[in-house]
Amino acid sequence: MSPSVKTDNGTIIKWIVVLVLSLALLWECLVSFHFGSTPHDPLLRLQHVAPIENKTRFRIRHIYHHNSGKNHKIHKRLDITDQFIARFDLDQPNVSGLVNTDGNEDGEFDNPEILMPYFSRESPWVSEFDMDGYTGSIRRMAERDPDFVESYLAYARENSAEQVSKINLDWNDDSDVLPNITNNETIMNFALMSSNAYVRIPGEGDWKDVNKPWSVNKTDEEGSTGFGWMEDGVRGHVFTNEDSSIVILSIKGTSAQGLPGGGGESDTIEEDKINDNLLFSCCCARVSYMWTTVCDCYKSSYTCDEDCLEKELYREDRYYRAVLDVYRNVTNLYPDSTVWVTGHSLGAALAGLLGRTYGLPAVTFEAPGDLLATKRLHLPQPPSLPSYLEHIWHFGHTADPIFMGTCNGASSSCSVAGYAMETQCHSGKVCIYDVVNDYGWHVNLVNHRIHTVIDSVLTAYNKTATCEIPLPCHDCYNWNFITRERHKGRDGDDKNKPKEPKKPQKCLRRSWYGRCLEWGDDDSDDVST
Repeated sequence: MSPSVKTDNGTIIKWIVVLVLSLALLWECLVSFHFGSTPHDPLLRLQHVAPIENKTRFRIRHIYHHNSGKNHKIHKRLDITDQFIARFDLDQPNVSGLVNTDGNEDGEFDNPEILMPYFSRESPWVSEFDMDGYTGSIRRMAERDPDFVESYLAYARENSAEQVSKINLDWNDDSDVLPNITNNETIMNFALMSSNAYVRIPGEGDWKDVNKPWSVNKTDEEGSTGFGWMEDGVRGHVFTNEDSSIVILSIKGTSAQGLPGGGGESDTIEEDKINDNLLFSCCCARVSYMWTTVCDCYKSSYTCDEDCLEKELYREDRYYRAVLDVYRNVTNLYPDSTVWVTGHSLGAALAGLLGRTYGLPAVTFEAPGDLLATKRLHLPQPPSLPSYLEHIWHFGHTADPIFMGTCNGASSSCSVAGYAMETQCHSGKVCIYDVVNDYGWHVNLVNHRIHTVIDSVLTAYNKTATCEIPLPCHDCYNWNFITRERHKGRDGDDKNKPKEPKKPQKCLRRSWYGRCLEWGDDDSDDVST
C-alpha cells in the first residue's frame, strides 16, 4: 500500500504548487490592472510597480529664473502661493497666455477647446498632476554633492582623458522612486509640466534673491537694469507632491518667436538661440562663412578646437551652468527630496544633461541630440550601465525633424531661421511614436511644438512608446577636432602625435659616382665606398 500512498501525496503536492502559482499569477494581473503596467525592462518586470500612495498629486510651488549673458549672476525665485494666485487672478483659464498658441492678430482663438483642450479647461497655476511611480534601482555616483560634482567636471575639462580615467569614482545602485514611463497619464502630465514652463509670468511678484543680492528696480554697477526674468536666461518650474518627498523640475525650452515650434514669449530668444547653436552644432554654428558663430573655436575647414568648445559650454553665462545653479538651489530648499526633471526642446536637452550629471530620472519631449554635449561636458557615465538601470527617457515622434536629427542643411527650416541643429544622437533611451507610418504624418517643423505632442500624439496612442537604447550613432563625423592630446581625424588616428625619433643611419653601399644605394643602422664604423 505504501507505493500508492506516495503517489497520492506527490499528486497532491503538485496540485498545491500549481494552485499557488496560479494565484500568484492572478494577483500580478490584478496589481498590473489596478496600478498600471510595468516597465519595459525585463528585470524590472519582476518588481512590484507600486504607486506613490497618497503622494501622487503635484502642484507648482516655485519658479526659478537664472539669467545668462552679461547678467548671468542674477538668480531669483518666485513662490507660487495662494496669495500670489489670488492677487493676479491666476485661477482662471487664460489660453492667450499659454504655450504654442496660434491665434489671430488680436490674440483670440476661434475654438480654443479644440486647439488646446487641456489648457482651456484649467489654469496651469492651479492644475494638479497625478503621477505614477515605482521603487526601482538607478546607478549613479555615490558622491553627488554639487561641490564635488562641479570640481570633478572642472578636473575633467583641464586634464587628458587618460588622467580622468584614473579617477576611481564610486557608483551605487540606489533604490529610489522612479517615474513609471509605461503609464499614459504620467507621461501626459510630464508633457503638461514641460509646457507650463513656457507660460507667461506676471511681471510683478515677490521675487527672492537666491544668489548674490541684486536690486529689482535699480541699476547695478554694470549698468544693467534690475531683475531680468523677462530678458535672458533659464527658467525652471518646480512642482512638488503633498509632502514634498518628490520634486519635479521642468525646464523651459526655446521661445516661440525664435525657432519655429518653440513655445512661450520672445523674452529669452537671443540667449536661447546662442545656446541652441552652441549645444547642437558641430563647431560654434560655423555652417558657412556667412554665419555668425557663437564662439571662436573654429580653426579652418572642418577643423575645430575641442578644448575651446568644452570651455564655452561650461562658461558661467551659458545655460548648462545656469541649470546646475538652479538644481543646487532647488536641493538646498528640498535637501531630502527625490528630484525628477523634465522639459521640451532645448529644455529637454538641458533636463537630460542635468539628469546625467547628478543621476536624476529625466523624462523629456522632442529633445535635439544631446549625446555630443554629454561627451563634451565630460558628464559622469557609469561603467557598463545595463539597460534596465538607464534613467533618461527621450520621448518624441517621427514627424519632428529636430528630434529625428534631420533639420539640417542649407535649405532646412532650422538653417533658414539661423539654427545649426546638426546633432541626432541621444544619450539614454529614446521612446519614439511612429506617427509617419501609423497616421501618415508629414515631417514638418511645426510638429516640434509641445501642444502638438500633447493634443495630437500622446492622445492618439493608448499606450506609451517603447523606450529603447538607440543604435550606435556618431555626430559630426566629417569634422576634425583638435584636443590637447592630439588632432583627431575621421578615422581617429593620432595625426599630431610626436613620432618616435629614428635611429641614425649610414650608407652601407654606394654607386661608382657616390649615390647611396643602401642605408642601414649606424651600429658600426664601417662605411662602404
